[in-house]
Amino acid sequence: MINAPNLACIILALAAPAASAAGSLRGSRRTQSEGMVTTEGPTDIDIAIAKFALNLECLEAEFYSYAAYGYGLTDDLRGYGPEPIGGMKATLSPEVQAYAEEIAKNEIAHVGVLRAALGDLAPACPQIDIGPAFAAVANAAAATVFDPPYTPYDRDTSFLLGAFLFEDVGVTAYNGAAPLLTNKGILSTAASILAVEAYHGGSLRTLLYQQEDVVLTPHTFTVGEAVALASALRAFVGGGKDKALETDGVLSIIPVDENSLAFARTATEVLNIVYLGSASTPGGFFPNGINMT
Repeated sequence: MINAPNLACIILALAAPAASAAGSLRGSRRTQSEGMVTTEGPTDIDIAIAKFALNLECLEAEFYSYAAYGYGLTDDLRGYGPEPIGGMKATLSPEVQAYAEEIAKNEIAHVGVLRAALGDLAPACPQIDIGPAFAAVANAAAATVFDPPYTPYDRDTSFLLGAFLFEDVGVTAYNGAAPLLTNKGILSTAASILAVEAYHGGSLRTLLYQQEDVVLTPHTFTVGEAVALASALRAFVGGGKDKALETDGVLSIIPVDENSLAFARTATEVLNIVYLGSASTPGGFFPNGINMT
């Protein structure tokens, strides 16, 4: 069950009127060969959720694109929104570089799928911070000010930790939205994206677990401790629903609840995380807030 305030209430409060939504989304068909969205008669909730998802995918795509290639989304995929703050090419080993490129391709494609599905209703990507915001997360998680500041672009472990901040959140966001969707085509697309995000999250957690005892010089804590701090911060602002790599000494590669079901977050809880504090106060990775218009 979705906790109140639920995703529909929050997202509709943020969304622009979607009276013309059916005209822009109706009539496309999903086929296995095309992998596109079928949408007939989407409701305002469907449109709002798709817009919300597009904002999150813009964030992920910009981060991974910069980390993998040194540049971000094209102007058309960005919807001619502003270029992100702080992105740069990450210094990565060949193995992690290949991994970053694969995820970047996935996330860039997700932006394209959602933008095509929304058509004229697709919002531009908002102002996104993929530089200083990461340092702010690290400082908040550890309750200190790191010097030098944390960056996800300086080595493999730093990049993987940065990616960890996003992927589990994406899974919980899509899982929270799924029960609210009324259009089968949008639900199918959202379920497919959720599955990909879960693959990303599981592989990231595995890679981090394999390096959990590595010390993050020049600091004194390990990768495992850094993951635990990041997980605790997400849980604190995001309604719990989070797990580090180990829970009471037991491996937690797959973050699930007591019934082994994936966690689900409301829009408020998701925004609390990506705004680094409160859904009512833009900041963090979205300095000016998400764009629902």
